[in-house]
Amino acid sequence: MSQMPLPKYHQIYLVLREQLEEGRFADGLPGELALMAQFGVARVTVRRALERMSAEGLISRNPGRRTRPVAPPAAAEGRAADGKGRAHLHGLLENLVTMGLHTSVKVIDVATIPASAAVAQALQLQLGDPVQKAVRVRSMRAGPLSHITTYVPAEIAQQFGRRELARKPILMLLEESGVKVGRAHQTISARLADNVLAGHLDVAVGSALLAVRRLVYDDADKPVQWLHGFYRPDRYTYEMQLSRVGSIDAKVWINQDVPAPFN
Repeated sequence: MSQMPLPKYHQIYLVLREQLEEGRFADGLPGELALMAQFGVARVTVRRALERMSAEGLISRNPGRRTRPVAPPAAAEGRAADGKGRAHLHGLLENLVTMGLHTSVKVIDVATIPASAAVAQALQLQLGDPVQKAVRVRSMRAGPLSHITTYVPAEIAQQFGRRELARKPILMLLEESGVKVGRAHQTISARLADNVLAGHLDVAVGSALLAVRRLVYDDADKPVQWLHGFYRPDRYTYEMQLSRVGSIDAKVWINQDVPAPFN
């Protein structure tokens, strides 16, 4: 597979952005010299990557002080006042479980870690509360399909670990642990593969991926799982059927999730 001409500074930016989203820099980013050594590049390359992150409002850079992440604005994940925009769990659940039963999974890592600010906010926990972080790569006969990272409150995840995650979809494990899944809020966007994702998914650095964020709630509307997923678009497609409701003047549409084809 030919490599895409992606500048080195942009590769560094992608890696740092991913690590920032995972909450690795709660005490500040490494200094320029440390980043130069880590990536084997000149100072100007590191500075270009940091300047892009600063321009996007991801970090705060002050002369003589350590570079720090900028806290994201509070998110009302799945809690719109009108109740719209929520995923239909019936179709979504069938879709996810079906995929899990028809693909194989490799568990990359499972660990109990302190919740970062982003994880704590999503799961409605206190900063530093224990959560299970699990990283898996799901594959099909043609090769890797997705790279999935899930965060589950530790008290729920006590019932399953590496062995169970390698055998069953996590939604099934949650319900076997006594969780009654109620609803989910999902967003889908695009993302360029950094060097870590590229290695796991067998694509070139800078390749386009489908990026999924999914927050799953129980029947008491308490968050029980936060998922970050990256899918190869040549092997996975997410489909919806739209149906008109009301008169033509209303132009109101509702969606029904249908099983997503994976080739």
